[in-house]
Amino acid sequence: MSDFPWLSTIGAIPLVGSLVVAFLPRAAAKSARMVALVFSLVTLGVAVAMATQFRTGATQQFQFTELHSWIPQFGVNYSLGVDGIALVLILMSLVLVPVSLLAAWNDEPEVGRRQQTYFALMLVLETFIVGVFSATDVFLFYLFFEAMLIPVYFLIGSFGGERRRYASLKFLLYSLAGGLIMLVAVIALYIYGPGGADGFLVTKLTGVHFDATAGRLMFLGFFFAFAVKAPMWPVHTWLPDAATEAPPATSVLLLGVLDKVGTFGMIRFCLQLFPDAAKWATPVIIALAVLSILYGALVAIGQRDMLRLIAYTSISHFGFIVLGIFAMTTPAGAGSTLYMVNHGFTTAALFLVAGMLIKRRGSKFIPDFGGWQKTTPVIAGVWLLSGLSGLALPGLNSFVSEFLVLVGTFQRYQIAAIFGTICIIFAAIYILWMYKRMMHGPETQPSGSVVDMTTREKWVVAPIIAAFLFLGFYPKPALDVINPAVSQTLHHVGVTEPAPLTGAAADGGQK
Repeated sequence: MSDFPWLSTIGAIPLVGSLVVAFLPRAAAKSARMVALVFSLVTLGVAVAMATQFRTGATQQFQFTELHSWIPQFGVNYSLGVDGIALVLILMSLVLVPVSLLAAWNDEPEVGRRQQTYFALMLVLETFIVGVFSATDVFLFYLFFEAMLIPVYFLIGSFGGERRRYASLKFLLYSLAGGLIMLVAVIALYIYGPGGADGFLVTKLTGVHFDATAGRLMFLGFFFAFAVKAPMWPVHTWLPDAATEAPPATSVLLLGVLDKVGTFGMIRFCLQLFPDAAKWATPVIIALAVLSILYGALVAIGQRDMLRLIAYTSISHFGFIVLGIFAMTTPAGAGSTLYMVNHGFTTAALFLVAGMLIKRRGSKFIPDFGGWQKTTPVIAGVWLLSGLSGLALPGLNSFVSEFLVLVGTFQRYQIAAIFGTICIIFAAIYILWMYKRMMHGPETQPSGSVVDMTTREKWVVAPIIAAFLFLGFYPKPALDVINPAVSQTLHHVGVTEPAPLTGAAADGGQK
């Protein structure tokens, strides 16, 4: 089974599913959501089967590799493979897709082509997600990176809120701007790289020494595109609008999965292909990461719209992820990758429960809620648990990753780590204050009875809560997969672990 095309199969299943869903006869339109859910679960099952064969002690960087010549004149190959970083992100994504489909069960009440289009687009997006995380050819990665814009644009613009057209267009323009700049860098990579039939393979480009100016410019081209996608301050402004106007299930895939492509790209391409330029730009990027952490947290505190609040918290969290990536230590790198996974689950829970609350109250504004803990205790409990995961409560999933990022960053950049630690206080403020205003205090409920979490909704949140607890109490299996990939990346960058801050170093060397 070592030659079995695992990654192509995993990517092809949801694509076939999207075609089946899209071309269902009108008489069978009601079954579109069930067909989509089945295909997504089959995709997850195949991915889990692949993951069981992943070898953490392998010497090569990528496993389950596939290589086929595609456009030899330009050195483009259909090349796939995963390391531990890509593997955990693919698994996280493939868990969230069926969760999102189940959550979107009643998002589009019309029976007909609109419902079929909705679920078909989500399956197409799943195919592109697998492709972008597993592509080991730079040009192929770029194609998947841009192709993701198409289903997301229509998921927001056709099925979102009142300002959906504005939000979808803003998302598209920002993403296209970043993608076009990256395309220039991709072309330059072909010109300044080794060229030949394998000129875009990551394995061939790793270790190539570029001219200092050319390397820095190419690095900036890639980094800008990834910073927009991540999103980082100050190229973040598309995110709050897109997250607010998109259906909650779409927001889960947008913030929980697609934004990780930005930080994943920083690891795979910015660090590995341009190590000298990465080290040159690191001080500025560390400063931008700290600004993102602080800005996202402070703006989140003042939000009245719960969806915008969640969006701004993500800007803060991505600041932590970028901070860990460019700290260039093993603990920080492993923490950043695990943070991507944990943020995906945490954000998914927050958006999905927010969607449940909005559907019951008919409003997304925090002041319109109050006293809901009495009538919807299960929803309130999951809302609180999701918030506590977001503020990295010990025992829940985000704590370990945030701790590793801060510890690893402190080894090189003490001031940045101190600022990041202080910002944790702001996370407690915006999460607990939001919960207090919505679930306690004077009751502001609509006329008529309010139903607590339904059986379907419990199935939606159950796997996410399980991930909270498992990754919070026992993150070792995930870290065992991540750590070798992080070490290999740092080896390619050419950095060594900083010396530990011993007691002698702390007191100026006096014994």
